[in-house]
Amino acid sequence: MKKTNYSYVGIALIILVFGIIFIPRIVDRITNKDVTRTESRSKNISTQVNDTKSLAFLEINGEAKKVPAFSFTNQEGKTITNKDYEGKVYIVEFFFTTCPTICPRMNKNLVQIQNSFIGFENFGVASFTINPEYDTPEVLKKYAVKYGITNPNWHLMTGNIDTIYDLAIKGFNLYTAKDVEVEGGFEHSGNFALIDKNGFIRSRITESGNPLIYYNGIISEEEMMNDEGYIEEISMLKEDIKKLLNE
Repeated sequence: MKKTNYSYVGIALIILVFGIIFIPRIVDRITNKDVTRTESRSKNISTQVNDTKSLAFLEINGEAKKVPAFSFTNQEGKTITNKDYEGKVYIVEFFFTTCPTICPRMNKNLVQIQNSFIGFENFGVASFTINPEYDTPEVLKKYAVKYGITNPNWHLMTGNIDTIYDLAIKGFNLYTAKDVEVEGGFEHSGNFALIDKNGFIRSRITESGNPLIYYNGIISEEEMMNDEGYIEEISMLKEDIKKLLNE
């Protein structure tokens, strides 16, 4: 009986020591919200955000800038309009398939974002080619396969060149130009625009108190910073996509 009593005492002592050492740590982690949840039933990215600050609207002459109406043909030969993106959070870019410089970097970053939001039916991408004479639906489809574009809401679109340039410059205030003297024959912005479910251009407020407006699409998360000292903004973009998905 004595041995049995000693065993109970030993077990009780172990439980007491565990409580003294570990329970305060667990309580402290919960209090400071330092607990990680694992969603075993879903492989999707969590939409939990690090802060609750609302994203700003891009305002032109005091009015929130909304994506204008558009209608183009995608890589499947289907007509896609702005209405196909209603109720969705999406990224806008201007590119061309034969671009030898920034486009491959931009689209690799977009694919990385795409793969982070697998399963979100209300997330998409709108890619407009600035070389529609070459970038036919067939060419765009091959490009999509090459880069691993699988999101059904990612449309690579082609159409009338003047209409596309008008959309870029007037619709999004993103620089686009044809220039035979530059490598690839075209110039365009390397930035991404972020659009909310209602079609408005949105962005975060920087530390200086001004809206970021657009997100640098060239520097990857892995690079962190380019040779000129500019930091990557893909992680910011992913965080802000989550915010708009939660709105």
